Amino acid sequence: MKYGLNMLLWTTDVTDAHLPLLADIRQWGYDGVELPIFELDVARYRALGAQLDNIGLERTAVTVSSGDANPISDSPAIRQAGVDRLKKVVECCHAAGVPLLCGPLHSALGQFSGRGATSDEWNWGKDSIRQVAEFAQGAGVTLVMEYLNRFECYFLTCAADTARFVTEINHPQVRMMYDTFHANIEEKDLAQAIKSCAAQTVHVHISENDRSTPGEGHVDWDTTFKALRETK
Repeated sequence: MKYGLNMLLWTTDVTDAHLPLLADIRQWGYDGVELPIFELDVARYRALGAQLDNIGLERTAVTVSSGDANPISDSPAIRQAGVDRLKKVVECCHAAGVPLLCGPLHSALGQFSGRGATSDEWNWGKDSIRQVAEFAQGAGVTLVMEYLNRFECYFLTCAADTARFVTEINHPQVRMMYDTFHANIEEKDLAQAIKSCAAQTVHVHISENDRSTPGEGHVDWDTTFKALRETK
């Protein structure tokens, strides 16, 4: 098991100005960092990857999908824009040496339909992510689906549904992650939630119920870590 820090703790755009911080993170004993990828400049991420190699930090990445590039939109053009954008993010990951691209890639962050997810959206989402996965396979990047709480999205909001989504896509470059912040809101049984998605889980985000330092809130860490150890 390896440990890293998500750079969203400090910034949405890692630049040369953050190199001293990155060096500190390595000195603190972390194995890597998670890079937010919102600015789709491949050359920049190639340079950043080289700098991280010099520092000795491994890396994952995180991104989101937006309303104008929504993989589950009822508009074919918007779905295609979502696929194209995620492919560009994959290119940035490949340039930076990122093997895992995490986040709510499956649907637009903060965009709501006023109803639950439909079967059409489910199938559109699978088709969109499968297309990106085919592209990501050639780049050596795995797409890691993150479910969010109901206040941030409506498409995937629990471990069981996300595991089913990944299983139905049935592609080696599509997996999922578990986030303690979202699970604290949505899951009634943390241990069961972790176990229900263990076969598909390749990444975990650790955060308190209020996004603060673990141990200063009320997430049940004993149950969480016990279940993670049992299913690793």
